[in-house]
Amino acid sequence: MKDNRRDFIKKGASLAAAISVTGLTACTQTASIESENKPKRKVQWPITEGPDTPKLTLSSRPDATPESMQKLKQIGVDYVLMSGPALPWTESGLRPIMDRFKAEGLTVINMMFSGFPNVIYGREGRDEEIEKVKASILAASAVGLPIMEYNFYAHRLTEGYYRSFGRGGAGYTSFDYSRTGGNPDGLEFMYRKSLPAEEMNTAAKDMGPLPDGTFTSEQLWDNITYFLKAIVPVAEKAGVRLALHPNDPPAPISRGSEQIMGTFEDWKRLVNIVDSPSNGMTYDSGVSNEIGADPLEVLDYLSSLDRINHVHYRNCIVQTPRLKYDEVFPDNGTVDMFTVMQKLVNAKYKYALYPEHPRALTHDLEHSGGGEYTGLAYNMAYARAMMQAALSL
Repeated sequence: MKDNRRDFIKKGASLAAAISVTGLTACTQTASIESENKPKRKVQWPITEGPDTPKLTLSSRPDATPESMQKLKQIGVDYVLMSGPALPWTESGLRPIMDRFKAEGLTVINMMFSGFPNVIYGREGRDEEIEKVKASILAASAVGLPIMEYNFYAHRLTEGYYRSFGRGGAGYTSFDYSRTGGNPDGLEFMYRKSLPAEEMNTAAKDMGPLPDGTFTSEQLWDNITYFLKAIVPVAEKAGVRLALHPNDPPAPISRGSEQIMGTFEDWKRLVNIVDSPSNGMTYDSGVSNEIGADPLEVLDYLSSLDRINHVHYRNCIVQTPRLKYDEVFPDNGTVDMFTVMQKLVNAKYKYALYPEHPRALTHDLEHSGGGEYTGLAYNMAYARAMMQAALSL
């Protein structure tokens, strides 16, 4: 009996082993066949920007020297953005700027326009300012400038910014709606140095109104609706895209005025005022995080409507949405920067991607007189690596 049982166990074990080996061999062969049959994507290196990829872009000045342009080219920059001249722009005023950069291998892809306070505040004279913006759109179209960026602040609460310090003592830019106190001569008050002495130690949330007065959000919505309904049809016909940058910082009240671009719902409302790709936004992965939204959800929404006309590519860590956060390196914040890039690549977003807000590095303080070149080179290299990885999948 024992021998028969022992033989049965041995035979059972042998049979199980045979079945396992056979099954494993079959699975391996199947996987091998599937792997062989699966088409392999061939990627041509080096991977660079193309007609339907993001265009990695850094900021420059209209009067940039050839030497400063060369520094941008050396770190792989082919596109630049800048503040535009005073309104109204003219073809004769823009073309020399475009041509100067083109001669050095750089394309101006985005200019920011400003100087329309009567539009923002709904005052007499806004129609004249709107005519200047319309003329500027036509000038941009004539010289091949695809993007015009703008802000719509009643007031930008830069008084809440201060310098904090991160890894290795690198300077971070932080925002705290409730922060008070500190050394007015120190770096932490880099945005407060021009404030009157009595306001130096006042929390940003408690600062009083400015001479322009205070405004409710609905007043500002009325004003921007009037503006967009006048200019977007002109921009669409001219083939120019407008990109409104969301409020940054996105504090609820700024020197007594409510803000209209401080939440995801605000952004949805904005792009639906006029149904046109020319009525778009600057998608900012950092600000999307600062307001407490999911940056990937924001990207998906704006991309689905074809309303991303410019991109700011940066990261942050948020303690309290809209009220307290730190702008950090692109690699150590809480935004999934690779997926942001991957989604932009998959959507064939083809306009500027600006890896902005470089951290303050000791090397720049020692060698650039407080400039940002090393920090920008770091951001640009990070963004290019993310883009090449996304394009290689």
